[in-house]
Amino acid sequence: MTTTDVAKDHLVTSDFDFLDGEWTCRNRRLHKPLAGSTEWDEFPGTVSFRHVIGGVANVDELIAPSRGIAGLTVRTFDIERQEWSIFWVNQRNGRMEPPVVGRFVDGVGVFVGPDVYEGTPITVRFRWDTTGEHPRWEQAFSTDGGETWETNWTADFTRID
Repeated sequence: MTTTDVAKDHLVTSDFDFLDGEWTCRNRRLHKPLAGSTEWDEFPGTVSFRHVIGGVANVDELIAPSRGIAGLTVRTFDIERQEWSIFWVNQRNGRMEPPVVGRFVDGVGVFVGPDVYEGTPITVRFRWDTTGEHPRWEQAFSTDGGETWETNWTADFTRID
């Protein structure tokens, strides 16, 4: 039995169970966020996900070779507050970005947090929708504290058998 098997047997929350395993993902990324752009770049990627330390954390690795993108998502679950903090690290700078924080309600997870995009203070929102046939992730930016949002990256996931 592996550490991952033990962790699955004792998960603190099942919120990210839907993502367990290997995936392909169809990414759409806005060419120029926060600039009024409507031009999207579409590209494939793969994601490998696993639970760690009994489900209070999980990790996934995104690889999209056609765009030179590689990154790691680290998610930690605060048991007392019943919420997730989601951190992103990419190969460009190796820094762990500030987390977005939130929770799932009825199969939809919404996670928000402050960040900076090209020198502009923003609020970032990640949204996971697990209610359809395939999980979908979206990233959006807001420059007005969350009053309005511009979705700038989406990923639709298909499990690798």
